[in-house]
Amino acid sequence: MEVPDEESADARAGTVEPAPPRRFRTTSLVAVAAVLGVLAGTGAGYLVQSGREPRMPALGGPELPRAHGPQPEPLSAERDRKVRNDGDLRELLLRKPGGASTPDWVEPQGWMDLATYAEMREDPESAYDRLEEQEFLRAAVTGWSADGDDVEIWLAQFEQREAATGPADDSGSARYWAETDPDVRTRPIPGTGEGKAYVHPKPVREAGGAPFYTAEAHASRGDLSLHIWVYGDDPIPWRTIMDLAERQMERL
Repeated sequence: MEVPDEESADARAGTVEPAPPRRFRTTSLVAVAAVLGVLAGTGAGYLVQSGREPRMPALGGPELPRAHGPQPEPLSAERDRKVRNDGDLRELLLRKPGGASTPDWVEPQGWMDLATYAEMREDPESAYDRLEEQEFLRAAVTGWSADGDDVEIWLAQFEQREAATGPADDSGSARYWAETDPDVRTRPIPGTGEGKAYVHPKPVREAGGAPFYTAEAHASRGDLSLHIWVYGDDPIPWRTIMDLAERQMERL
């Protein structure tokens, strides 16, 4: 199992080192004096320059020739990821296999808003604040039951106007929590950079319910963050979670 170092763990947990206290008094006096000096010098310089004739000629130059010939055609939606991602995200999700059923816990319209997306996390309140900082936009979801396994897939989109690393942080947080299981087994998802798949070899035991096994995968691409979970009565084989992750990433 790969264990993240303390620095990355603190970053994913949302801890921020406090800024050092500001020193106002002496620093402020020096700053005010410096500003007054600059203003005085600027005013004197302006009086001298205002009485002089301009010596520089007006800027100008020959007109540049225009390009001729056929212009390149715009990228198709299949090639332009931004165009594709701005459409219906649900169209990018894997299709439910033939013969599979849709569980009650799958959102009926296939969407999750910020509040619902945060509610699915370990600490919904802090997750809500973090997702707002990461400029969460929307999330498309799907899931099914087939061959004794339950599959759940989330595809979240971030605006990335300021927080350019939002998706990476979102999937990175999920990878961090997956790796807190000391027995978890990890494999990279090809072609995804830091994307990883996880198989938990020991069953989850919850009060009032039968034990079950889990596997998961988390990755990001562009402004999208991907999360996949598989639940089953028996241990989840690698081929199951890896096949889902690779096929889903291909659709992105």
